[in-house]
Amino acid sequence: MIKIANAPCSWGALEFDLEGEAPGYVQVLDEMTATGYSGTELGDWGFMPTEPEALAKALHTRGLTLLGAFVPVFMKDPATHAAGCEAAVRIARLMAAVEGDSPFIVLADENGRVPERTQHAGSITPEMGLTDAEWQIFAEGATRVAEAVRRETGLRTAFHHHCAGYVETPAEIETLLNLTDPTLLGLVFDTGHYRFGGGDALEGLRRYGKRVWHFHFKDYQPQVARRAAAEGWDYFEAVRQGVFCELGQGDVPFPALIAELEQLGYQGWGVVEQDVLPGMGAPKESARRNREYLRRITCAA
Repeated sequence: MIKIANAPCSWGALEFDLEGEAPGYVQVLDEMTATGYSGTELGDWGFMPTEPEALAKALHTRGLTLLGAFVPVFMKDPATHAAGCEAAVRIARLMAAVEGDSPFIVLADENGRVPERTQHAGSITPEMGLTDAEWQIFAEGATRVAEAVRRETGLRTAFHHHCAGYVETPAEIETLLNLTDPTLLGLVFDTGHYRFGGGDALEGLRRYGKRVWHFHFKDYQPQVARRAAAEGWDYFEAVRQGVFCELGQGDVPFPALIAELEQLGYQGWGVVEQDVLPGMGAPKESARRNREYLRRITCAA
């Protein structure tokens, strides 16, 4: 059975500097528990307590397991690599103190930083991508972070492909995976981002399944994506307009994906991530409906 978690981003607690106010971690964790989830990701540094005993109490008294933490690094620039390693190791030490060696560092590009990539998310062309030399720098940065995390804490690192960053399209994902060690850097497979990035989620999972160490349940609304392209919305406006809709309301084939995970013998968690902007929507009710949808289509715990 796949164990099901949620994440603070479903409540608008995002790793971006955006207008609007997200709820605090106490409300988020209480609502996560009330709507039937048994695990969570950490959220941005400082969203939850950063002292191990306080964090463990906040999570474990609610029956929640800490699964991982999102760490963005602008890896195109080698000058960011050292600071990226320091941040990842600091977060990994906190997670290891709370949960042992099971959580992941969820490594990502610093998405939303490059205007061209942010403006054209969902419609990326090869000309907007990295050069061969930049890919080498990027892969070296990801490798350096993963090595530091493993050496200092024993935790593993998995890369999160993400729209509005330099690893968005299926071709970009493949390039990064080909340039990195499969025993050192896994993949966080996010169904909604893969679909928005131009891929077929089931095909992608079949292609990269053995590299998938962590899985995000996210749906994708194609009508919203078509409007985004037609009206020139950037990534954040597409999110605001609901491109990542509630599970079962888009075109991601979740029953087939779950069957494929079972075929792969996947032993990890499935994390519901319905990205919303701060203050947007009714996160608790969406979380409840998303959990009920997964119960209907699977025997997920």
